[in-house]
Amino acid sequence: MIIPVLLISLLATSPVKTSAAETDLGLTVDAAILIDADTGKILYEQNADTSLGIASMSKMMTEYILLDAIKKGTITWDQEYRVTEYTYKMSQNRALSNVPLRADGTYTIRELYEAMAIYSANAATVAIAETIAGTETEFLKLMNKKAEELGLEGYKFVNATGLNNSDLFGMHPTGTGPEDENIMPARSVAKLAYHLLKEHPEVLETSSISKKTFREGTDDAIQMSNWNWMLPGLVAEYEGVDGLKTGTTLLAGSCFTGTAVRNGTRLITVVMNAVDSTGTDSDKTARFDAAAKLFDYGFSQFSKQEIIPANYKFKGNETIDVTKGKEDKVEIAVKEPISFVVKTNEKDLYKPKLVLDKKSLEAEVKKDTVVGKVVIERTEGTDHGFIDGAEFTADVVTTEKVERAGAISLFFQGVGSFFGNVWGGITGFVGGLF
Repeated sequence: MIIPVLLISLLATSPVKTSAAETDLGLTVDAAILIDADTGKILYEQNADTSLGIASMSKMMTEYILLDAIKKGTITWDQEYRVTEYTYKMSQNRALSNVPLRADGTYTIRELYEAMAIYSANAATVAIAETIAGTETEFLKLMNKKAEELGLEGYKFVNATGLNNSDLFGMHPTGTGPEDENIMPARSVAKLAYHLLKEHPEVLETSSISKKTFREGTDDAIQMSNWNWMLPGLVAEYEGVDGLKTGTTLLAGSCFTGTAVRNGTRLITVVMNAVDSTGTDSDKTARFDAAAKLFDYGFSQFSKQEIIPANYKFKGNETIDVTKGKEDKVEIAVKEPISFVVKTNEKDLYKPKLVLDKKSLEAEVKKDTVVGKVVIERTEGTDHGFIDGAEFTADVVTTEKVERAGAISLFFQGVGSFFGNVWGGITGFVGGLF
């Protein structure tokens, strides 16, 4: 992430990028998306499938891989990293977001992680990549593997930080171009953030820190201010914001993946190349203004609502046939209630659809035997679906058990079935004569 002083200088000599047209939410961005962090329900999207520069939002992937390694125990928080020539040289460039590292210094993984998550420190990010994979080149393989596991689309990773490779002093990862940069669509960025929060909610403990001193109490102490200005006490403070990651390069423009929670509902926003009404981002708040509009829209217009209750029964399909049982039918119902975030005035547009896997069951039938599923469909208008692309479904099950009939009962059931089949054949034959 380039610090504001350098960015202002660069923008003065660079052509201003053209941003997408203003939307009905008043956004001037190249792309945006808003999702519910609990279910992944997409509440709003704009140009969300176009691959764009993501800058330091890339560090969410580095955080993900590190936290995976911490959870597995292959990396520990107090593990020490010895500075390499690459990370030393990068860390001395204060024109990039960095905490300077000593050439002969050692730093704990926790120190490096906090510098990355709070201050977007680039050399600290590379240090983490080297610790996990040996080299940044090898770390790229882990980034691509994780992206594939998560089902991300339209992405290209060329380094761990999100910087343009031209800023890496010719030491960019092998196999990448000297001016390559990480790209990804807003939808994939949101999916990455969604899974990061699902798998590692502890990331918010660090991303929510507004200010912290790096190596406090030492000669190397440096004040780190979070680039996420929507955090409490910062210039674009917004109630409930506690993460997640900013990004800024000339290719990407001003980007932000934000998350906020209110009244038990957590939302995730992604805005890419945000500009103000003049087509620039001169005061560096355009991305936060855009995110605030998305949060306002989400929190004011949407709420979590129960679409169908537990034990919901379908009119006309209250039962399913049972063979060889003491009863010839068994009741079925939706096992669990289905709730998700929808526009408050659009709840009635969502209707349940029954999809049965079986037309009948053979006794003995146990209670809670799955016989199908319920799919929630919108009857009119546009539904943006879920970030993972899956339908929102729930199991349809039997509500009681049906014991198997005894031998004598089964005999008479068989006789009845036999004569029923015979009679059906006779009437069919006779009917055919006429």
